[in-house]
Amino acid sequence: MALRLGDLAPDFEQDSETLTVRSLFIIDPKKRVRLITTYPASTGRNFHEILRVIDSLQLTDNHSVATPGNWQDGDDVVIIPSLKDEAVIREKFPKGYKAVRPYLRLTPQPNK
Repeated sequence: MALRLGDLAPDFEQDSETLTVRSLFIIDPKKRVRLITTYPASTGRNFHEILRVIDSLQLTDNHSVATPGNWQDGDDVVIIPSLKDEAVIREKFPKGYKAVRPYLRLTPQPNK
């Protein structure tokens, strides 16, 4: 990716002594970078976390929600704070919600 974006010198050569990190890019169908994470080369990637992020991105793109830290598929989600109209909220979230704070409203994950 760095070579494609022109972030490295044209004469860059990679060998085992210079490889210090691995970067992971998640790019959506509109070609927007949605996640960049960098690991030391000696550390394996957490594929469960990568899949969790993809699930979260797809869910939040299709519903007016955000996912809390450590969210797993099927857990409650957060109704985005900008959604304030109670009639719209009742329509979008027929299972209701629990207001932990005025700005923090938890609801069952849509489509589950």
